[in-house]
Amino acid sequence: MGLFEQEERQEQEAAMPLAARMRPRRFEEFVGQEHILGPGRALRRTIEADRLGSFLLWGPPGTGKTTLALLVAEVTHSQFVALSAVTAGVSDLRRVVEDAQKLRRATGRRTILFIDEIHRFNKAQQDAILPHVERGVVTLIGATTENPSFEVNSALLSRCRVFTLRPLTEEEVEVIVKRALTDQERGLGKLNVELAPEAMEALCRFANGDARVALNALEMAVSATPPGSDGKRYLDVEKILDALQQRSLLYDKTGDQHYDIISALHKSLRGSDPDAGLYWLGRMLEAGEDPLYIARRLVRFASEDVGMADPQALVVAMAGQQAVHFIGMPEGNLALAEVVVYLATAPKSNSLYAAYSRVREDVLTTRNDPVPLHLRNPVTPLMKAEGYGKGYKYAHDFEGHYVEQQNLPDRLQGKRYYLPSDQGHELVIAERLKRWRGE
Repeated sequence: MGLFEQEERQEQEAAMPLAARMRPRRFEEFVGQEHILGPGRALRRTIEADRLGSFLLWGPPGTGKTTLALLVAEVTHSQFVALSAVTAGVSDLRRVVEDAQKLRRATGRRTILFIDEIHRFNKAQQDAILPHVERGVVTLIGATTENPSFEVNSALLSRCRVFTLRPLTEEEVEVIVKRALTDQERGLGKLNVELAPEAMEALCRFANGDARVALNALEMAVSATPPGSDGKRYLDVEKILDALQQRSLLYDKTGDQHYDIISALHKSLRGSDPDAGLYWLGRMLEAGEDPLYIARRLVRFASEDVGMADPQALVVAMAGQQAVHFIGMPEGNLALAEVVVYLATAPKSNSLYAAYSRVREDVLTTRNDPVPLHLRNPVTPLMKAEGYGKGYKYAHDFEGHYVEQQNLPDRLQGKRYYLPSDQGHELVIAERLKRWRGE
């Protein structure tokens, strides 16, 4: 590399954001992901031995997916080509494949094709890269924040190993921040920055395991802080929080977080834990989830997991939905919070859910026999002559407004679908049914 090219590269690097400048250049600088990159781990050994096949990196933002792909290319001396699935098309893939074939023939070097956000590729685009991955024309490294089991087609998925990256711990984010503060070549070492301990704690905590968020906020805070009389730039909690503006919430309304957190809410309510229920509710609402979606899930929970143990649960859940619809957000958050606490602390029963499951199975798998004649309304003389309504017993004519008679088809006579539990109001229902049935 000539002097002019070297100076140009240094100028380009200086213009990059701090997070880009601080990317590790070797494995020893890589922070986190010890479960796949620690000494002796399979992925680390494969990379260092240059026996790498195509693989996918699945994990939240800022955990090192792009950095790891760059390191792989560096260690294996491969040509690195990066595409974004948001902007790239099939023509871009073809161009990369053609260039890779020429490079392999001319120099024997491998090409690593890094596709960021590969889950955004449609089936046709994924199919287009498949044969070239299969033949080894390119080594594919795909990065995704979404579960590849759902977002990557099975043919491509079967030809790639999947490695899961975990959110960085606060301690790991702190290591990265401290390195940026002291590095004089790529970091902020020349700016003489002093970060207060409580400011460091806030920065690492509010980054939510995303190193990029931490470094971007740090760089903004430093840029907005002039040096003092002693030449130092002092950063306190207020300046860090001002740079962060709003905490980065790990939530995607159409992705894994959407389903994971609603599942956590549902299971917390089922486990009668109002505190956890409120926490997961808050996680969704503060991240911008549709409150009516949450309300729908709470209405379902009221029937599925509380049911007849507390019939008022469904009434409360529907009232919450109406309140949110009527007053909107953010005022509606308390209505949903009230529903969550009510459902969490209500007695639980899935008897209604189990009863309908048994009914559905019989409806779908057994013969649909006709309605018994005595239960049919004799609307015309012909129907009456055919025996419609004959022998029907009007319950209100009997003591206690109850009379025993056949209400199911002959083949299902005596079948019990609803089996009340011993929880809440179902105790009363169970006793009433026993009395009616003479049990």
